[in-house]
Amino acid sequence: MKIGEKIKNLRLAQELTQEELANRADLTKGFISLLERDLQSPSLDTLELILNALDTNPKEFFSDEGEEVVVFHRSQRVSITDGDEPGVKREVLIAGAQDREMDLLLVTLKPGASTYQERAHYGDECGYVLTGKIVINIGKETYKASAGDTFYYTANRKHWIENKSDKPAKILWISAPPSF
Repeated sequence: MKIGEKIKNLRLAQELTQEELANRADLTKGFISLLERDLQSPSLDTLELILNALDTNPKEFFSDEGEEVVVFHRSQRVSITDGDEPGVKREVLIAGAQDREMDLLLVTLKPGASTYQERAHYGDECGYVLTGKIVINIGKETYKASAGDTFYYTANRKHWIENKSDKPAKILWISAPPSF
């Protein structure tokens, strides 16, 4: 780990100049400059002053979070089929969604297929109908959507989706928080 580079990135993220950070930590601008270029190593006491000035702590600073994954390739998709949902295929498009705020799924419904009837739960669900026609059931209400249509509902009532047509339907489905 390059301590100086990490300090510089934290400083820049907070839109601080080297001088502002130095003033906050009671150090010199020259020391901060040397430190950020990894030409100087801080003592533990000095590092603590800098981290306090950057509103962080040693645990957060030294945690190894790794690089943020931005692109998820087709080969990383996970397919989910359930015996209780014949004719329904779900593909999890974002691997590791348990640690995220939402799920992104590609749901394919064969003609006559239906997702299982979910009980009311916390969260929101929305989608974009890529192909075909679907019926969205929310409580006692039903709504029809076709290719190009979008839908959005709060999942606080029993809900499920059906394909009552004679052609497959494909939906880009978002659930927040993740439920798969």
